Amino acid sequence: MGHYSQVKNDFLDCFGNPAVLGKVGIDIQTNKYSWLAVKCMQLADPQQKAIMEECYGKNDPQKVARVKKLYEELNLPSIHNKYEEEMVRKIKKRIEQAPDGVPRLALLEILKNTVLF
Repeated sequence: MGHYSQVKNDFLDCFGNPAVLGKVGIDIQTNKYSWLAVKCMQLADPQQKAIMEECYGKNDPQKVARVKKLYEELNLPSIHNKYEEEMVRKIKKRIEQAPDGVPRLALLEILKNTVLF
């Protein structure tokens, strides 16, 4: 659940609504080793990798916008949504199969609150 939560945080940092989140994401500018950046480099062709090398980690609004555009060109929002659906399904299954004594309802509530964000 921790890994899923971090991936969700990385995605929201880039694509989330700052008015809802209460903050403006800065992962791209600060050169964070995020799920989006890793997935981008896994899927990118040499030209797209060059864009990442030129723009990622730079505190320049145009370069940040170019990275976000590249993420969209690589369809990362859709890939993230599929990843999220699969992870939620796997986590729910593990919680349901947990041995007695594991606070299943509390874990499902935590998961639900993470998914809603």
